[in-house]
Amino acid sequence: MKTDIVRILALGAHPDDLEFGMGGVLLTEFDAGAEISLVVTSQGEAASHGDPDQRLAEARAAAKFLGAAERFEVLDFGGDGQQSASPANAIQIARLIREQKPTLIFAPFPAPNQHPDHTAVGQAARDASRLARYGGLPALKDLPAHAIDSLWFYAVTPLPELDLSGAVLIDISPVSERWKTLMACHASQTASRRYLDLQISRARQLGLLAGCEYATALWPNDPPVVASLQPLARAARGF
Repeated sequence: MKTDIVRILALGAHPDDLEFGMGGVLLTEFDAGAEISLVVTSQGEAASHGDPDQRLAEARAAAKFLGAAERFEVLDFGGDGQQSASPANAIQIARLIREQKPTLIFAPFPAPNQHPDHTAVGQAARDASRLARYGGLPALKDLPAHAIDSLWFYAVTPLPELDLSGAVLIDISPVSERWKTLMACHASQTASRRYLDLQISRARQLGLLAGCEYATALWPNDPPVVASLQPLARAARGF
């Protein structure tokens, strides 16, 4: 279903992943008029700091900041540290895709050697994006099939950014101060470790490469299609 509204379904494995990993992008898209839905697949049960009630309250505060207070959901993927890209979990996401009919989906980069939940949710999102298109799946037959326009991956931890080949850098400089406020919603995490410094320094380094103040890297699951090269005329050649 094509509409003039860009609908974003953003997935995180833990209550703070989206804000830390791509909060600046979400703010940018919100300012551009996108309708944003936020989904986390655990309650942060295994975290060293903050209990599930506190973690979810922080996530809801962040959702309100993003204009998504009524479009925040928690899926059960088996608990923090126990998540997998099982068919059943992929079906959960595919059901959301059919219900919400998003244009774009964002999920954690499914690279190895990071928190295994990030990898699992990224893989499940990739599988779900295909399953949502298949009209004959018994578990989803009550909803019409839906094909998204594109699936994008973001990095929660710096590892995937060691290789920026295939990445698109998004200039988040205009929303950088609001992004810091958004991340600060997760006080249980920012008070225990220097997560704000980590994310800001990453964005600053990517910004230096991109020729702007702050940037976020996103990776498309499939080759993007554009009508002209003009929007992609500038590349990260600062160093």
